[in-house]
Amino acid sequence: MLNIALFGPPGAGKGTQSKKLLEKYNLTYISTGDMLRSEIASKSELGMKAKGVIERGGLVSDDLVVQMIEKNITSSSEKQGILFDGFPRTVVQSYILDGLLLKLDTQLDMMISLNVPEDQLIERLLLRAKDSGRSDDTMEVIKVRLQEYHNKTEPVADYYRERGKYYEINGVGSIDDIFEQIVEVIESHRNNVLTNIVLLGKPGSGKGTQGQLIAKAHNLVYISTGKMLRKEIANHSELGKQVEPFMERGEIVQDEIPIRLIEKRIGNHPNSKGFIFKGFPRTMIQSYILDGLLMKEHMNVSAVIEMEIDTITALKRLNARAVTNRARTYDKSVDLIINRLEQYKVKTKPVIDYYRKQSKYYAIDATGTKQEVFERLNTLVAQIIKENY
Repeated sequence: MLNIALFGPPGAGKGTQSKKLLEKYNLTYISTGDMLRSEIASKSELGMKAKGVIERGGLVSDDLVVQMIEKNITSSSEKQGILFDGFPRTVVQSYILDGLLLKLDTQLDMMISLNVPEDQLIERLLLRAKDSGRSDDTMEVIKVRLQEYHNKTEPVADYYRERGKYYEINGVGSIDDIFEQIVEVIESHRNNVLTNIVLLGKPGSGKGTQGQLIAKAHNLVYISTGKMLRKEIANHSELGKQVEPFMERGEIVQDEIPIRLIEKRIGNHPNSKGFIFKGFPRTMIQSYILDGLLMKEHMNVSAVIEMEIDTITALKRLNARAVTNRARTYDKSVDLIINRLEQYKVKTKPVIDYYRKQSKYYAIDATGTKQEVFERLNTLVAQIIKENY
């Protein structure tokens, strides 16, 4: 999804540019003024509540506004994103919007501000008032509206600027020239959309083999916490000594350790197109950890793919690996293999349910030759990347 907030003072041209953006990108249009008028006209429950507030001379609460926004977003599932016009207007509403979008499993990608000198804003608003015949758009009223914008709405820019999501363009010029600037900002951002895929599956499902092949095929960075931990053990580092007993038993190590390793790996690849996470998260707590790690870097989980095999196939594959140079210490004990399979069932299945509820869960048949599984997985990943872009 592409989620944009169009920002700027009254008269900056947000409404005009919104129409062109909606047509080009197939977005859901969220204008609080339009929504209020529509809800009141339809005499909906929300509309009647808002009408009562307005008739009493009050301001419609953020709670009512957010309910209307959520209603409009959830009823427009066929759209490719959201365009917010005139919202958020305050810093408080910025926090509210972030929370609402998080609830809807998405986030605001960017705020684009139309910068227009105040004398030109006043000129535009007076001309608009003359053309529309609105007697309330006097010079006095216009100046009050602009002052309200400076006092309450301009700080919103700082909120998104601090989060690296604020872009300012020149709002003076022809409609088409301004639109081209907006599109340039959007496309520049879209080129940086990252794809983050989690590969899950029973031990022996081929996550490591396929994860590395997929990462290479799509120019993604492969992150395997197990591989990184084994490297620490091989180097006899303090961290390696700490985790070696857990690894020998095939158990999950303390959560703070993979956090440090994953953060370091992500930090070493600032220009990556995305990441393949092999076998992490394995627990619900680790799911929250990964979401937090990615959110910190303005990313999120794009998809979780479970590589499905039955238990007998898993046992056969792990037994076969046990006699190769790729063997793990826990491959050589049937009891440890069974323990790992049991851990997957108990601790990782809830992770799958967590991402399934977010509509991010996919599954493939991981039986067959390495090439057969790769072709299935590669087709699915290509589809996910296309949808994510």
